[in-house]
Amino acid sequence: MNQLVKKIVFTILFMMMFIGLAGCSNSSQSMNSVDSWKSIQKKGTVVIGIDDSFVPMTFRQKDGSLVGYDVDLAKKVFEKYDIQVDFQTIDWSMKETELKNGTIDLIWNGYTKTTARAKNVAFSRTYLTNKQVLVTKKSSEINSFSDMKQKILGVQSGSAGFDSLNLHPDILKDNIKDKEPVQYDSFDNAFIDLNADRIQGLLIDDVYANYFIKHQSNSNAYNVINGNFKTEDFAVGMRKSDTTMQLKINRAITELQNKGYLKELNQKWFGENNNIQNN
Repeated sequence: MNQLVKKIVFTILFMMMFIGLAGCSNSSQSMNSVDSWKSIQKKGTVVIGIDDSFVPMTFRQKDGSLVGYDVDLAKKVFEKYDIQVDFQTIDWSMKETELKNGTIDLIWNGYTKTTARAKNVAFSRTYLTNKQVLVTKKSSEINSFSDMKQKILGVQSGSAGFDSLNLHPDILKDNIKDKEPVQYDSFDNAFIDLNADRIQGLLIDDVYANYFIKHQSNSNAYNVINGNFKTEDFAVGMRKSDTTMQLKINRAITELQNKGYLKELNQKWFGENNNIQNN
């Protein structure tokens, strides 16, 4: 192949690559500038990104079926609009990227409102409050945040707990070994390491901790320790351009709360004697 032909081939390949990248960029930009409600209504399906190991919000039973507080609530909300819900398991640390790229339409899985997330994501109204707690084994004799001095802490990557840990290092992070936690892709794996004494504490959502521990045969083996982290608001995350989606979800959640459905969900998933708050 002579030099002229090589240059022509190279130029063609370069142009094809450039056009492909431009197409992906334009597609992503258009996805984040369009109100998608009408297209979702036309398809009759909305895609929700989840972590399918987050009990009791969204998790799989032994037979593989998906259940949970958020599963029930999402289905009930979109039932009002005759839209089916397609739950897609995603890498939770990539949730905002999946939303931006259009792989999913919503993030709905114990998703906490934060100032940092609000820069890129629009939120629905709050439907549940939560807080971060420290879970330890009673045998470790760790009964407070200060007892974690030079101890190993576990946390889920991309979680609200991970964000809180970094935003307020004086509460816990500055105290732990190497001032850095061990990160996990799921709380299930973190609990495995806690039980095996590979970590001594786990920073985790209160709703997860209480449900998980309650359903363990050795539930009395754990401490659930409250610290000074502020309470958190669970909401649905969506693209900022989806203003109609935001309006529809807010309207449906408000109606369900007024009819007592959220209270029913609290009793179903957290028990009769719970202090879980709906807003």
